[in-house]
Amino acid sequence: MAYKSILTIWDGRPESRPALDLAMDMVKTADGHLNVMCLGIDRVQPGLYYAGATPAIMSENIETARDEARDLEASAKHILDGSDINWSCQAMVAQISGISHIVGQAARFNDLVILPQPYGNESSEEAAAVLEAAMFEGHAPVLVCPIKAHDAPGRKVVIAWNESSEAMAAIKAALPYISAAESVDIAVIDPGRHDETQADPGAELSKMLSRHGANVTVSVLARTVPRVAEVLQRHASDFDADMIVMGAYGHSRFRESILGGATRDMLEDVTIPVLMAH
Repeated sequence: MAYKSILTIWDGRPESRPALDLAMDMVKTADGHLNVMCLGIDRVQPGLYYAGATPAIMSENIETARDEARDLEASAKHILDGSDINWSCQAMVAQISGISHIVGQAARFNDLVILPQPYGNESSEEAAAVLEAAMFEGHAPVLVCPIKAHDAPGRKVVIAWNESSEAMAAIKAALPYISAAESVDIAVIDPGRHDETQADPGAELSKMLSRHGANVTVSVLARTVPRVAEVLQRHASDFDADMIVMGAYGHSRFRESILGGATRDMLEDVTIPVLMAH
């Protein structure tokens, strides 16, 4: 079992290069195929066009986006031409409001999407929209890569387990990593009371993953700090993990964008690759 079709969105920034390199390495290892989308974006909000913009201005913005896409395609091909992997590269143009459809349509036909960290001082303004499009419109798992170069993940994996459907979706998407890892730890943070049939949180998941050949342990963690993401990151560091698997957006995206949440907190401070699914 392996990821045979991998998609990444190339924006040409140095901070995005580790995500592209990781995608190339994974495709080579799995003898798969890498799809690279080079997205030129018209960043003018559509409503502004109806406030007196002339057709000439609209055409100029679209042409600028086309030029951006062509430049990105050229830079991606320059990198990929020197590799020995199977790849394809496509230049695409979208208005800012159309990212969801274009990225989602591409993501749905890939096993995994690899993207750079979407939040932080070095992130692009469209990065979060791209990530959410892949997960929500494309129904694809996303491997989020830190902006700093990182060794290939998957040697030691921490799973954030809260019995949610989002967490289970991420776990099933991560099975190629989990089954091949040296060790896997199921992290259960501040579990609530369980009845007699669920006295051992993580036990059923541990059995399931063991059948896939995973070497599994379970850690029950106290929530010693307010942010769940911080508890999880500290545990991953203690476990010497090089990858975290977790469900994404257990609360609504709007709530997390305003009030925060484990997904947003984790994405703002990615230190090792994080595989997410919804």
